[in-house]
Amino acid sequence: MAALPRPALAGFGDALRARARAWWQARHPRTDTLLLTQRNVYILPTRAGWAFALTLLALLVASINYQLSLGYLLTFLLAGSGVVSLHVTHNTLRALTLHLRTPAAVFAGDAAIVECVLTSSSPRARYGVGLRLASADKARRWSWVDVPAGGQATARLSFTATHRGRLALPDVVLETRFPLGLFRAWSEWRPAASVLVYPQPERPAAPLPAARSSGSGKEAARRSEGGEIEGIRSYRRGDPLKLVVWKKAARALETGGELVSRDTSSATHQALWLEWAAAGAHGPEQRLSRLAAWVLACERAGIDWGLRLPGRELVPAQGEAHQRAGLEALALYA
Repeated sequence: MAALPRPALAGFGDALRARARAWWQARHPRTDTLLLTQRNVYILPTRAGWAFALTLLALLVASINYQLSLGYLLTFLLAGSGVVSLHVTHNTLRALTLHLRTPAAVFAGDAAIVECVLTSSSPRARYGVGLRLASADKARRWSWVDVPAGGQATARLSFTATHRGRLALPDVVLETRFPLGLFRAWSEWRPAASVLVYPQPERPAAPLPAARSSGSGKEAARRSEGGEIEGIRSYRRGDPLKLVVWKKAARALETGGELVSRDTSSATHQALWLEWAAAGAHGPEQRLSRLAAWVLACERAGIDWGLRLPGRELVPAQGEAHQRAGLEALALYA
Protein backbone atom coordinates (compact mmCIF):
# COMPACT_ATOMS: atom_id res chain seq x y z
CA MET A 1 0.00 0.00 0.00
CA ALA A 2 1.36 3.42 -0.95
CA ALA A 3 2.34 5.73 1.90
CA LEU A 4 0.31 8.88 2.44
CA PRO A 5 2.04 12.09 1.28
CA ARG A 6 3.38 14.44 3.94
CA PRO A 7 0.70 17.16 3.36
CA ALA A 8 -2.02 14.55 3.90
CA LEU A 9 -0.38 13.34 7.12
CA ALA A 10 0.00 16.93 8.36
CA GLY A 11 -3.65 17.67 7.59
CA PHE A 12 -4.76 14.51 9.40
CA GLY A 13 -2.67 15.47 12.44
CA ASP A 14 -4.14 18.98 12.52
CA ALA A 15 -7.67 17.63 12.27
CA LEU A 16 -6.99 15.16 15.08
CA ARG A 17 -5.58 17.90 17.33
CA ALA A 18 -8.56 20.16 16.52
CA ARG A 19 -11.02 17.41 17.48
CA ALA A 20 -9.12 16.72 20.71
CA ARG A 21 -9.09 20.43 21.56
CA ALA A 22 -12.82 20.73 20.85
CA TRP A 23 -13.50 17.77 23.14
CA TRP A 24 -11.33 19.34 25.86
CA GLN A 25 -13.06 22.71 25.59
CA ALA A 26 -16.51 21.08 25.75
CA ARG A 27 -15.41 19.27 28.90
CA HIS A 28 -14.12 22.54 30.39
CA PRO A 29 -16.58 25.33 29.46
CA ARG A 30 -15.68 28.93 30.29
CA THR A 31 -16.91 30.02 33.70
CA ASP A 32 -15.82 32.39 36.46
CA THR A 33 -16.81 29.93 39.20
CA LEU A 34 -15.72 26.29 39.00
CA LEU A 35 -16.29 23.31 41.30
CA LEU A 36 -13.60 20.64 40.97
CA THR A 37 -15.09 17.14 40.78
CA GLN A 38 -14.03 13.72 39.53
CA ARG A 39 -14.97 14.81 36.01
CA ASN A 40 -12.43 17.61 35.78
CA VAL A 41 -9.58 16.47 38.08
CA TYR A 42 -6.97 14.19 36.52
CA ILE A 43 -4.12 12.24 38.13
CA LEU A 44 -1.02 10.43 36.85
CA PRO A 45 2.21 9.16 38.45
CA THR A 46 5.19 11.49 38.51
CA ARG A 47 8.74 10.41 37.68
CA ALA A 48 9.21 9.67 41.35
CA GLY A 49 6.01 7.65 41.26
CA TRP A 50 7.22 5.50 38.36
CA ALA A 51 10.55 4.96 40.14
CA PHE A 52 8.61 4.00 43.28
CA ALA A 53 6.57 1.47 41.28
CA LEU A 54 9.72 -0.07 39.79
CA THR A 55 11.23 -0.31 43.27
CA LEU A 56 8.14 -2.11 44.54
CA LEU A 57 8.35 -4.52 41.61
CA ALA A 58 12.00 -5.26 42.37
CA LEU A 59 11.23 -5.84 46.06
CA LEU A 60 8.37 -8.17 45.16
CA VAL A 61 10.52 -10.25 42.80
CA ALA A 62 13.32 -10.49 45.37
CA SER A 63 10.86 -11.50 48.10
CA ILE A 64 9.42 -14.25 45.87
CA ASN A 65 12.85 -15.59 44.86
CA TYR A 66 14.29 -15.69 48.37
CA GLN A 67 11.02 -16.34 50.26
CA LEU A 68 11.51 -13.28 52.47
CA SER A 69 8.58 -12.77 54.80
CA LEU A 70 9.86 -9.37 55.89
CA GLY A 71 10.36 -8.52 52.21
CA TYR A 72 6.68 -9.22 51.56
CA LEU A 73 5.76 -7.10 54.58
CA LEU A 74 7.90 -4.17 53.41
CA THR A 75 6.65 -4.43 49.81
CA PHE A 76 2.95 -4.43 50.71
CA LEU A 77 3.45 -1.74 53.37
CA LEU A 78 5.04 0.55 50.78
CA ALA A 79 2.38 -0.34 48.21
CA GLY A 80 -0.36 0.55 50.71
CA SER A 81 1.34 3.89 51.35
CA GLY A 82 1.36 4.55 47.60
CA VAL A 83 -2.37 3.77 47.30
CA VAL A 84 -3.16 6.10 50.23
CA SER A 85 -1.00 8.79 48.60
CA LEU A 86 -3.02 8.38 45.38
CA HIS A 87 -6.32 9.10 47.17
CA VAL A 88 -4.91 11.97 49.26
CA THR A 89 -3.41 13.66 46.19
CA HIS A 90 -6.67 13.44 44.25
CA ASN A 91 -8.78 14.58 47.21
CA THR A 92 -6.56 17.65 47.71
CA LEU A 93 -8.14 19.21 44.60
CA ARG A 94 -11.51 17.50 44.55
CA ALA A 95 -14.41 19.57 46.00
CA LEU A 96 -12.45 22.83 45.84
CA THR A 97 -14.44 25.82 44.52
CA LEU A 98 -12.62 28.36 42.36
CA HIS A 99 -13.88 31.91 41.93
CA LEU A 100 -12.40 34.69 39.81
CA ARG A 101 -12.44 38.27 41.05
CA THR A 102 -13.13 40.89 38.39
CA PRO A 103 -9.75 41.95 36.98
CA ALA A 104 -8.89 45.65 37.09
CA ALA A 105 -8.21 47.54 33.87
CA VAL A 106 -4.56 48.11 32.98
CA PHE A 107 -2.53 49.96 30.37
CA ALA A 108 -0.97 48.12 27.44
CA GLY A 109 2.45 46.80 28.38
CA ASP A 110 1.61 46.54 32.10
CA ALA A 111 0.92 43.39 34.10
CA ALA A 112 -2.71 42.30 34.36
CA ILE A 113 -3.57 40.58 37.66
CA VAL A 114 -5.66 37.39 37.71
CA GLU A 115 -6.93 36.93 41.27
CA CYS A 116 -8.29 33.46 42.07
CA VAL A 117 -10.11 32.61 45.31
CA LEU A 118 -10.02 28.96 46.41
CA THR A 119 -12.74 27.89 48.84
CA SER A 120 -12.90 24.60 50.74
CA SER A 121 -16.00 23.39 52.55
CA SER A 122 -14.17 20.31 53.79
CA PRO A 123 -13.24 19.93 57.50
CA ARG A 124 -9.63 19.25 56.48
CA ALA A 125 -7.03 21.64 55.09
CA ARG A 126 -5.61 21.42 51.55
CA TYR A 127 -1.84 21.78 51.27
CA GLY A 128 0.48 22.46 48.36
CA VAL A 129 -2.00 23.67 45.71
CA GLY A 130 -0.21 25.38 42.83
CA LEU A 131 -1.70 27.66 40.17
CA ARG A 132 -0.17 29.08 37.01
CA LEU A 133 -1.36 30.51 33.71
CA ALA A 134 -1.39 27.99 30.87
CA SER A 135 0.59 30.42 28.70
CA ALA A 136 3.38 30.88 31.29
CA ASP A 137 6.66 29.04 31.61
CA LYS A 138 6.08 25.76 33.48
CA ALA A 139 9.32 26.13 35.42
CA ARG A 140 8.27 29.49 36.87
CA ARG A 141 5.21 31.62 37.56
CA TRP A 142 3.71 29.16 40.04
CA SER A 143 1.68 30.51 42.94
CA TRP A 144 1.45 28.03 45.82
CA VAL A 145 -1.26 28.28 48.47
CA ASP A 146 -2.64 26.28 51.38
CA VAL A 147 -6.41 26.31 51.79
CA PRO A 148 -7.50 26.12 55.45
CA ALA A 149 -10.29 23.81 56.54
CA GLY A 150 -13.63 25.42 55.73
CA GLY A 151 -11.85 28.60 54.63
CA GLN A 152 -10.45 30.47 51.65
CA ALA A 153 -7.09 31.26 50.09
CA THR A 154 -6.23 33.74 47.34
CA ALA A 155 -3.69 33.23 44.57
CA ARG A 156 -2.56 36.10 42.34
CA LEU A 157 -1.24 35.44 38.85
CA SER A 158 -0.12 37.96 36.26
CA PHE A 159 0.51 38.25 32.54
CA THR A 160 1.59 41.10 30.27
CA ALA A 161 -1.24 42.86 28.42
CA THR A 162 0.35 43.20 25.00
CA HIS A 163 -2.26 45.36 23.25
CA ARG A 164 -5.29 47.51 23.98
CA GLY A 165 -8.86 46.30 23.90
CA ARG A 166 -10.77 43.66 25.81
CA LEU A 167 -8.54 40.62 26.26
CA ALA A 168 -9.77 37.18 27.27
CA LEU A 169 -8.01 35.83 30.34
CA PRO A 170 -5.65 32.88 29.74
CA ASP A 171 -6.48 29.45 31.08
CA VAL A 172 -5.42 28.60 34.64
CA VAL A 173 -3.74 25.28 35.50
CA LEU A 174 -4.07 23.85 39.03
CA GLU A 175 -1.75 21.17 40.34
CA THR A 176 -0.80 19.35 43.53
CA ARG A 177 1.65 16.57 44.41
CA PHE A 178 0.84 16.47 48.09
CA PRO A 179 1.70 14.49 50.20
CA LEU A 180 4.55 12.29 48.84
CA GLY A 181 5.10 13.62 45.32
CA LEU A 182 4.34 10.20 43.79
CA PHE A 183 1.29 11.42 41.88
CA ARG A 184 0.38 14.65 40.10
CA ALA A 185 -3.26 15.72 40.23
CA TRP A 186 -4.23 18.62 38.00
CA SER A 187 -7.13 20.45 36.40
CA GLU A 188 -7.58 23.28 33.91
CA TRP A 189 -9.85 26.28 34.50
CA ARG A 190 -11.01 28.46 31.61
CA PRO A 191 -12.27 31.82 33.02
CA ALA A 192 -15.03 33.59 31.11
CA ALA A 193 -14.07 37.12 32.20
CA SER A 194 -11.90 39.51 30.24
CA VAL A 195 -9.63 42.41 31.16
CA LEU A 196 -9.92 45.90 29.69
CA VAL A 197 -6.57 47.19 28.41
CA TYR A 198 -6.14 50.94 27.88
CA PRO A 199 -3.76 52.32 25.23
CA GLN A 200 -0.23 52.78 26.48
CA PRO A 201 0.23 56.50 27.29
CA GLU A 202 2.72 58.35 25.16
CA ARG A 203 6.07 58.95 26.90
CA PRO A 204 7.08 61.72 27.01
CA ALA A 205 3.64 63.20 26.56
CA ALA A 206 3.13 65.96 23.98
CA PRO A 207 2.01 69.40 25.28
CA LEU A 208 -1.70 69.74 25.91
CA PRO A 209 -3.77 71.67 23.38
CA ALA A 210 -4.99 75.12 24.37
CA ALA A 211 -8.09 75.34 26.56
CA ARG A 212 -11.27 76.96 25.30
CA SER A 213 -13.75 79.14 27.18
CA SER A 214 -17.05 77.37 27.73
CA GLY A 215 -19.07 80.61 28.06
CA SER A 216 -20.33 83.00 25.37
CA GLY A 217 -17.95 85.51 23.83
CA LYS A 218 -19.17 88.61 25.70
CA GLU A 219 -19.44 86.80 29.00
CA ALA A 220 -15.97 85.29 28.63
CA ALA A 221 -14.50 88.68 27.76
CA ARG A 222 -16.15 90.33 30.77
CA ARG A 223 -14.85 87.61 33.08
CA SER A 224 -11.33 87.75 31.70
CA GLU A 225 -11.23 91.52 32.22
CA GLY A 226 -12.72 91.75 35.68
CA GLY A 227 -12.56 88.32 37.23
CA GLU A 228 -11.99 88.27 40.96
CA ILE A 229 -8.99 86.38 42.27
CA GLU A 230 -10.14 83.23 44.08
CA GLY A 231 -6.76 81.61 44.88
CA ILE A 232 -3.94 79.82 43.06
CA ARG A 233 -3.76 76.58 41.13
CA SER A 234 -1.38 74.64 38.85
CA TYR A 235 -0.46 76.36 35.60
CA ARG A 236 -2.52 75.29 32.61
CA ARG A 237 -1.46 75.72 29.05
CA GLY A 238 -3.28 78.72 27.61
CA ASP A 239 -3.42 80.70 30.86
CA PRO A 240 -2.74 84.44 30.33
CA LEU A 241 0.76 85.49 31.39
CA LYS A 242 -0.70 88.10 33.76
CA LEU A 243 -2.20 85.26 35.85
CA VAL A 244 1.15 83.49 36.39
CA VAL A 245 2.59 83.97 39.90
CA TRP A 246 6.07 85.05 38.83
CA LYS A 247 7.34 85.38 42.40
CA LYS A 248 7.12 81.61 42.71
CA ALA A 249 8.34 80.86 39.19
CA ALA A 250 12.06 81.07 40.07
CA ARG A 251 11.62 78.80 43.07
CA ALA A 252 9.68 76.30 40.95
CA LEU A 253 12.49 76.19 38.38
CA GLU A 254 15.09 75.61 41.11
CA THR A 255 13.20 72.84 42.90
CA GLY A 256 11.71 71.22 39.79
CA GLY A 257 8.18 72.14 40.82
CA GLU A 258 5.28 73.36 38.70
CA LEU A 259 4.27 76.89 37.81
CA VAL A 260 1.15 78.22 39.48
CA SER A 261 -1.45 80.67 38.27
CA ARG A 262 -3.93 82.89 40.00
CA ASP A 263 -7.35 81.29 39.93
CA THR A 264 -10.08 83.71 38.81
CA SER A 265 -13.72 83.29 38.10
CA SER A 266 -12.87 83.27 34.39
CA ALA A 267 -10.49 80.32 34.83
CA THR A 268 -13.24 78.17 36.23
CA HIS A 269 -15.05 78.37 32.90
CA GLN A 270 -12.19 77.04 30.79
CA ALA A 271 -12.60 73.56 29.27
CA LEU A 272 -10.07 71.55 27.29
CA TRP A 273 -11.14 69.47 24.31
CA LEU A 274 -8.99 66.44 23.47
CA GLU A 275 -9.74 65.85 19.81
CA TRP A 276 -8.75 63.09 17.41
CA ALA A 277 -7.63 65.63 14.81
CA ALA A 278 -5.44 67.48 17.33
CA ALA A 279 -3.51 64.30 18.24
CA GLY A 280 -1.23 64.61 15.21
CA ALA A 281 -1.00 62.92 11.84
CA HIS A 282 0.29 59.61 13.21
CA GLY A 283 -1.34 56.21 12.92
CA PRO A 284 -4.44 55.31 14.97
CA GLU A 285 -2.51 53.60 17.77
CA GLN A 286 -0.12 56.53 18.16
CA ARG A 287 -3.05 58.97 18.32
CA LEU A 288 -4.79 56.85 20.95
CA SER A 289 -1.57 56.69 22.95
CA ARG A 290 -1.25 60.49 22.87
CA LEU A 291 -4.89 61.01 23.84
CA ALA A 292 -4.47 58.60 26.77
CA ALA A 293 -1.46 60.60 27.98
CA TRP A 294 -3.47 63.82 27.67
CA VAL A 295 -6.35 62.36 29.70
CA LEU A 296 -3.97 61.47 32.53
CA ALA A 297 -2.28 64.88 32.35
CA CYS A 298 -5.62 66.71 32.55
CA GLU A 299 -6.69 64.72 35.58
CA ARG A 300 -3.41 65.39 37.36
CA ALA A 301 -3.82 69.13 36.69
CA GLY A 302 -7.50 69.17 37.69
CA ILE A 303 -8.68 70.48 34.30
CA ASP A 304 -12.17 69.99 32.89
CA TRP A 305 -11.66 68.07 29.67
CA GLY A 306 -13.79 66.61 26.93
CA LEU A 307 -12.98 63.92 24.37
CA ARG A 308 -13.92 63.85 20.70
CA LEU A 309 -13.37 60.65 18.72
CA PRO A 310 -14.89 59.74 15.35
CA GLY A 311 -18.43 58.74 16.29
CA ARG A 312 -17.99 59.35 20.04
CA GLU A 313 -17.93 62.43 22.27
CA LEU A 314 -17.58 62.96 26.02
CA VAL A 315 -18.65 66.33 27.39
CA PRO A 316 -16.09 68.27 29.49
CA ALA A 317 -15.83 67.15 33.11
CA GLN A 318 -13.25 65.71 35.48
CA GLY A 319 -12.95 63.05 38.13
CA GLU A 320 -12.16 59.36 38.40
CA ALA A 321 -15.37 58.19 36.71
CA HIS A 322 -14.84 60.62 33.81
CA GLN A 323 -11.25 59.43 33.44
CA ARG A 324 -12.36 55.78 33.32
CA ALA A 325 -14.99 56.61 30.70
CA GLY A 326 -12.43 58.39 28.52
CA LEU A 327 -9.81 55.66 28.77
CA GLU A 328 -12.46 53.00 28.08
CA ALA A 329 -13.55 54.86 24.95
CA LEU A 330 -9.91 54.92 23.80
CA ALA A 331 -9.41 51.24 24.62
CA LEU A 332 -12.47 50.09 22.68
CA TYR A 333 -12.02 52.45 19.72
CA ALA A 334 -12.22 50.50 16.48
